[in-house]
Amino acid sequence: MLKEERQQTILSEVELHNRILLTDIAEALDVSIDTIRRDVKELDGDHKLRKVHGGAISLGFTTNSTRNNNIYRLEDKSTIAQKALALLKDGAVIFVDGGTTCLELARLLPTELDLTCFTHSLPVAMELLTKPNVTVIMVGGQVSKESQTAIGANAIHNLSEIKVDYSFIGTGYVDSQYGLTEFDWDIVQVKKAVIKCAKKTVLLSISEKLNSQHRYKTCEINAINTMITELHPENKLLNPFREHDIRLL
Repeated sequence: MLKEERQQTILSEVELHNRILLTDIAEALDVSIDTIRRDVKELDGDHKLRKVHGGAISLGFTTNSTRNNNIYRLEDKSTIAQKALALLKDGAVIFVDGGTTCLELARLLPTELDLTCFTHSLPVAMELLTKPNVTVIMVGGQVSKESQTAIGANAIHNLSEIKVDYSFIGTGYVDSQYGLTEFDWDIVQVKKAVIKCAKKTVLLSISEKLNSQHRYKTCEINAINTMITELHPENKLLNPFREHDIRLL
């Protein structure tokens, strides 16, 4: 495989999943980790992604600006966020996860909507603070430099003491049989606590992530009450999920 093809594959994967591991890409492309490390270093130098220890993260995922348009498939993520808004009513207490799709949900919240929003994401919290009728409560803990979210025991403990009407979460990978998965163990532990603290959990995911999985399991697919993609609910790509007790929007 030519270097240009390798690098395009790396960019596609990091844009889709926000974060990648060098070992995963090296295995998938059947090349050495050193080769992938050089590719990632070059892409970082070209300002196409950001190199981190053991992997890479997308620029859209790491930006400090909540008004960033350098987000993969932003239009589709906006469509998902618009669908999610239909679930919200004045007085609701919700949790909004980190990630670019959940950030888009925070951005699109109507200014007149009266909500209490918990989040462990710094970018989401900053966006929510622009909404005059939203009470923002930050779930604290060790802050991941990569995801800009609170992780660790303190975040998990804080989540154990609340109960929200809806948790809006993202995921790196989702499969109709295997459920939701991530490659980051710390992120999985927090997401488990987020799901547990919610009366209903809503998954926001672009369709490209369907039928994919990784190392660490967040939950079974039936732990999710509603899954929202940019697709029409009757789209045939969603057929495998109709076998489960999950609402599709």
